Amino acid sequence: MHKQIYSLEKIEELKYNGKVDKPKVSIIVPVYNAEKYIERCLYYLLAQTIKEIEIIIVNDGSTDNTTTIIRKIAAMDSRIRLLEQENKLQGAARNRAILIAQGEYIGFCDADDYVDYEYYEKLYNSAKKYDSDVVLAENVRVSDKKYKPRLNIAKEEVFVDIIDKFKACNQKKNECPTNKIYRTSYIIQNGIFFPEGVYCEDKLFSIKSVYYANKIVTVPNIHYYYWENPDSTVNSKKTKKHIQDRCNAKKAVLSFVKEKKIPVENWYFKAEKKRIGFYHFPLLVIQESTESEKWFLFGFICIHEKILINKK
Repeated sequence: MHKQIYSLEKIEELKYNGKVDKPKVSIIVPVYNAEKYIERCLYYLLAQTIKEIEIIIVNDGSTDNTTTIIRKIAAMDSRIRLLEQENKLQGAARNRAILIAQGEYIGFCDADDYVDYEYYEKLYNSAKKYDSDVVLAENVRVSDKKYKPRLNIAKEEVFVDIIDKFKACNQKKNECPTNKIYRTSYIIQNGIFFPEGVYCEDKLFSIKSVYYANKIVTVPNIHYYYWENPDSTVNSKKTKKHIQDRCNAKKAVLSFVKEKKIPVENWYFKAEKKRIGFYHFPLLVIQESTESEKWFLFGFICIHEKILINKK
């Protein structure tokens, strides 16, 4: 499916002539230099079986041909709302769209990813069926040579307990905002926004959205396809800012867990407290968890563990 070529002519065939007064789902798409993939992404969004949607595209200062492509597509369908801004990274782009979203629920789709045709309809129907703040689907990593599911959702289930919600989302390893939809009012009321001006902005948003949700509902047999783009921020060469932002994001998550006294197992979440090294080679790394900290020689040989909290 992802190898198919998508043209502006194919996208124009999907044009919706109806009027959407109150969208059921607002789909937020932050875009930066995605000229190779944006047509495919928007094709699958415009082809959704649920028609009462709005697609809020935030063009985050693209410098390639992305802007021209988006403007042509936006002119074809009134459900597309295009915002332009200078490059501020994904967190700022998503936050801007959240504040103007008119949909009852919000979904996020990255510009190089795509979804099943019934993706938002199935998630929305389950959200309404169970009156749930968050609904969860499987996400799948795909490339020209790979198809790797990241979650294994076997059935429709409802999770209310905080630990059950974490496990359902695989919160430890899969801090992903895109394979879910969220009730817009609960996002706003709880102030659940993305950190701005940083990379790895997903981590803190993800844990807050799961923590504050009244329940999590899993929906089987529907997928979000995460494209392993070799030119993406995640896969490109990491700068010092990338590395530091990732470290800070983990610290923020661990701090939130401790603040809310979330009863996760020790080392379910961890963060690097200190690193001593020579150039890029680690000599000593100190990692902290909810109840203890460990010292690692060369980054992987544990030489000391200190208990921070005594359980009784």
